[in-house]
Amino acid sequence: MRVYITGAAGFIGFHLAKLLLDEGIRVHGMDGMTDYYDVALKRARLGILLQTPGFGFTECMLEDGAALVADMAAFKPDVVVHLAAQAGVRYSLEAPRSYLSSNIEGTFNVMEAARDLGVKHLLLASTSSVFGANTEMPYRETDKADTQVSLYAATKKATEALSHSWAHLYNLPTTCFRFFTVYGPWGRPDMAPFKFTKAILAGDPIDVYGHGQMYRDFTYVTDLVRGVRLLIDAVPERPAAPEDIAEGDSLSPVAPWRVVNIGNGEKVALGDFIAAIEAAAGKPAKRNLMEMQKGDVRATWADNSLMRRLTGYGPETDIRTGMAAFVAWYRDYHGV
Repeated sequence: MRVYITGAAGFIGFHLAKLLLDEGIRVHGMDGMTDYYDVALKRARLGILLQTPGFGFTECMLEDGAALVADMAAFKPDVVVHLAAQAGVRYSLEAPRSYLSSNIEGTFNVMEAARDLGVKHLLLASTSSVFGANTEMPYRETDKADTQVSLYAATKKATEALSHSWAHLYNLPTTCFRFFTVYGPWGRPDMAPFKFTKAILAGDPIDVYGHGQMYRDFTYVTDLVRGVRLLIDAVPERPAAPEDIAEGDSLSPVAPWRVVNIGNGEKVALGDFIAAIEAAAGKPAKRNLMEMQKGDVRATWADNSLMRRLTGYGPETDIRTGMAAFVAWYRDYHGV
């Protein structure tokens, strides 16, 4: 099997590429190496991958459709995993146009290349943020998701809709996965685990939004990429009739397309998350309680029963174990 990964120097792309390479699978990565966060961290991840036999890499932007098509065509992938995106709920308030170009135009270019090459399975990263203002939890893939509260989430929901149309029109097997708050070693500096760990170790205060009355379904990164790996083999097929779709399955009645939650299946209070960092760091946090930020949601919580049904697997790493591993990596990487 040959797998093409966009965003391969990113947090999730790096871990997925490592997992696939460890299985002896050929991987070609692509990344724009943008400066949304420290490029040195991306290059450090990439340096590890480049030392591994079976890995190739191209630096280019998603928006450069011609370069992307040529690169993908040269590799001739069986599977494409599209992880590259402009991420971040809060940054979408500052630079909204970057989300339109990267997440929508860029995803369209990936879909076009996958269609042209006739790949066997296209997998696209979405986000739990698409559930938006939904309050009934745990979130199920079959729930309506029409009330996004950030531009980031809206662009991700748009890519789900775009990919469904391509799957229907061109019989392109497609799986969209909705990630729930991913954390772990080599994580992004703009995310709470990194920011909180940095501040607590330095003795600086942390900004706790929503006065701490928030909940997230934290998913450890190696659990998440194991789920992605198994979903690669769970290729959706166009059903012969709507009644052939099992209850609870998000499989489209008119396309080889489905959406799958990848989450731990439990909601963790923000206070418990901070306590896990304090335990791992051996230092108390100084909390600066603040109001909710625009575009944020109060809670996320995944129903992961569909993933378990399709793959026989579900994430299991608890927050204390996962944050202990993250803090250990952070100390080693930064020498603190």
